[in-house]
Amino acid sequence: MAQPIPQHCDLLLTGGTVVTVDDARTVHRPGSVAITGSRIVAVGTQAELAHWRADTVIDCTGRAVLPGLVDGHNHLAQALARGLGEGMSIVPWLCEFMWPYSIAMTGADAIAAARLGVVEALRAGVTTIIDNHYAPSDLATTLAVADIIEEAGLRGAVARGMIGARTEIAARRGQPEGLFRYSAADELAMTRDAVRHRPRGSKVEIWPAPLNLTYVDQDLVRGCVELAAECDTRWHTHCCEGGKDPESYLEAYGVRPVQWLAKEGLLDERATLAHAIWLDDDEIAQVGAAGAGVAHNPASNAYLASGTIRLRELRKAGAAVSLGSDGPSCGHRQDLFEAMKLSIFSQRLATLDPTSCRAEDALELATREGARYAGVGAGVLEPGRLADIIVVDLDRPHVQPLHRAVSSLVYAARGSDVEITIVGGQIVYRDGRCLLIDEDAAVAQAARHAELLIARAGMHGLRQPWSH
Repeated sequence: MAQPIPQHCDLLLTGGTVVTVDDARTVHRPGSVAITGSRIVAVGTQAELAHWRADTVIDCTGRAVLPGLVDGHNHLAQALARGLGEGMSIVPWLCEFMWPYSIAMTGADAIAAARLGVVEALRAGVTTIIDNHYAPSDLATTLAVADIIEEAGLRGAVARGMIGARTEIAARRGQPEGLFRYSAADELAMTRDAVRHRPRGSKVEIWPAPLNLTYVDQDLVRGCVELAAECDTRWHTHCCEGGKDPESYLEAYGVRPVQWLAKEGLLDERATLAHAIWLDDDEIAQVGAAGAGVAHNPASNAYLASGTIRLRELRKAGAAVSLGSDGPSCGHRQDLFEAMKLSIFSQRLATLDPTSCRAEDALELATREGARYAGVGAGVLEPGRLADIIVVDLDRPHVQPLHRAVSSLVYAARGSDVEITIVGGQIVYRDGRCLLIDEDAAVAQAARHAELLIARAGMHGLRQPWSH
């Protein structure tokens, strides 16, 4: 038999357990992945790719090689407030903690927070991040945050949070006047300008983002959806996170929030809805029929006691469901390994059915479904896909012995087990250090800004060493 002709690639990952998450859900053990430029060019067993030669070869023996993780909902600006706001449900958490923090935040604070956040994300194997940025949301700061995400090596989007005028629901909830800085017209104009700077196809895009479907004026929501269609991009919003959201909306408008979107023709495949916990059967069907996306945030949903998403029903209806960390001061860690595990546990507790969500389901949410939600050509290890890939150490005591790679990755591995993060064929994190951003400087800068920001916001009372 003739020997295969040697083929050349830029980077070859070989010898690892390759979890492809492809349509056949193939696992190669041992396997190899060949990369040229920003794309994967070959995937298979180590023997099948033995004829590949590369400029750089990485031995992944004892490691898992899998698609990079997609964080479908984050708030990098919250990184300076990690650990505060304990023991509150969503409305008090916002009104007594997050809104005062956000109002006091400067552009320099937000930039320092974003630098810290992207370091944490890369170290935990996140390759795509959707950052819902609203503090502060001026054009310069919004674009600066997008620049930091890209400069660190990540891809994704900054969903510029828009609030507009103070609605009746916002007033009833006690949302402070200082939040409402811009008119709806100014919000849309600023976002249009930001999208022009970073249109669809940019490594880090800008998306329109009415901050919350419940308390943002309907005309502004409509304007955001129309702007997304005009600019051919996605749009993002918080949706029915709190148990009272549908009731409040029904009282104010005579219709539930998602039902209103569907009735007005605004619920479409561009929509990415964060949380979407309190949906009824009709709304779940409407989200699925529209091909909309949902960002599931199990850590923050549990932290704020907000509720449990109807995950199985949403996926069965056709929604693209991604996992999200929901920011460093609500999810507390940008660790999608933790989110995978929590997504399973929350479903099993809610349904009392151990088959309601499995390790395979959770890994799909973090990879291929997350990529579908974000609109990026990654999430699967197969030729032609973007080479967004992570290498995870499987030899550590808390992961051994290795019987099933998928189970071990989801239940036993942690973000800190990631050894290499690759985005678009470029190694951006390896052997404990980010390669494109100064980690030590980011941490030190964040600490300085956090101290000043907490003082400026008058929130020293939240820093008591023991909460009673």
